[in-house]
Amino acid sequence: MNFNVLKKDVNSSARTGIIKTDHGEIQTPIFIPIGTHGAVKTVTPAELKSVKTQIILGNTYHLYLRPGTELINAAGGLHNFMGWDLPILTDSGGFQVFSLARLNKITDEGVEFQSHLDGSRHFLTPEKSMEIQRNLGADIIMAFDECPPGDADIVTIGNAVKRTKIWIDKCQRYLGENPSVYNWKQTMFPIVQGGVFPELRKLSAEEMIPFAKCGIAIGGLAVGEEKSAMFKMIELMDELLPKDQPRYLMGVGTPTDLIQAVRRGVDMFDCVIPTRNGRNGQLFTSFGKVNIRNKKYKFDFNQIDGNCNCETCSNFTRSYIRHLFNINEVLGLRLATIHNLHYYLNLMELMRSHIQEGDFQNWSQNYLNNLTKDS
Repeated sequence: MNFNVLKKDVNSSARTGIIKTDHGEIQTPIFIPIGTHGAVKTVTPAELKSVKTQIILGNTYHLYLRPGTELINAAGGLHNFMGWDLPILTDSGGFQVFSLARLNKITDEGVEFQSHLDGSRHFLTPEKSMEIQRNLGADIIMAFDECPPGDADIVTIGNAVKRTKIWIDKCQRYLGENPSVYNWKQTMFPIVQGGVFPELRKLSAEEMIPFAKCGIAIGGLAVGEEKSAMFKMIELMDELLPKDQPRYLMGVGTPTDLIQAVRRGVDMFDCVIPTRNGRNGQLFTSFGKVNIRNKKYKFDFNQIDGNCNCETCSNFTRSYIRHLFNINEVLGLRLATIHNLHYYLNLMELMRSHIQEGDFQNWSQNYLNNLTKDS
């Protein structure tokens, strides 16, 4: 895998680039839809491509528990199993182990936990995470890290930084001794931790950079800390991380978060917001959010967003989509998801084009001004 910066914005740290993988090219900055269990909920691979999805995310923890890596390996990897022939990124499973599972014990060897599904006991180690991701066959795989909550104290986060370093050593050793299972290459991204403490962030960045061959992730943000603190840490990462590698901000975020983070040099994002919020009836538009269940849309025969040409906006009205949600028709969830993914990926395309054109700073400020305060 390799990355080339195409254009840098003169007024900010925003830039466009291209990541080349064995399953295709990824134009950055880019948003990655979440396909946790090997599917982006309610939409098909063809529909994902119709909204210009370039890469999707699968999750090690969930796919390990169901359907199991033995089955996915037998299918020829996650690409074949789910019918997706473009790039895939897999999370290491660490965040889910800490947020979903009933924890028993965390050591430098790994994490002993009980499944959130059936209470069965498992021991996830850095080596096991790499083994699972080798068998899943994602193009980009994530190092196993410890992600403490945003309100954790400095001692807890400091210990997580130390353990993340111990674990990435183990990840690297396993990958060196166990080549890719399939006939394409996999690239591991190390993950910088450190919470909102600058010295810990600097330490973690220094420890992770040697493991970054073509990409590095910023973890441990958007986990409960103040938004201003998150952006300060992103600015610090912009100063410290390699300029010639893509930066991946994990778990972020809202449309305003994406624009603000691109300004600060971030190239890749993932988040459940567009799909999860869409299934709950919240639609993103160029002027802010629309909560489609609201009564005021009952006789509203306009499209969701007059600036949008997605399948949903091209064919259906707010009134009709509200009706689908009111009768619990799954088509409503699908149409809302398609619209939100189109909005997010179109927003990334707009950012790329304005960076290329050299007017990103003015465009982004005007765009932010047009959004409602809570969008």
